[in-house]
Amino acid sequence: MLKKAPKLKHIIKAKTKNDVNVRPTSEAMIELLTLLFLNSLAEEAKSKAFEEKSATIRAHHLKAVSKKMLKKSRG
Repeated sequence: MLKKAPKLKHIIKAKTKNDVNVRPTSEAMIELLTLLFLNSLAEEAKSKAFEEKSATIRAHHLKAVSKKMLKKSRG
């Protein structure tokens, strides 16, 4: 059984200092950008798996494309 992902607000509070306030619109923007990044990561991993003639995306496919995707997302 899959675990539910932690809420974004709890993650932001854990990663930042307590004196940082994040508005709800900013939370929504962060969540949307995270989803876009995960979508593009999944697409790249899918193409990598297709290149290797694999029917499923495995962890090594994600690891192979994650470094390239992180560099691309930095801008």
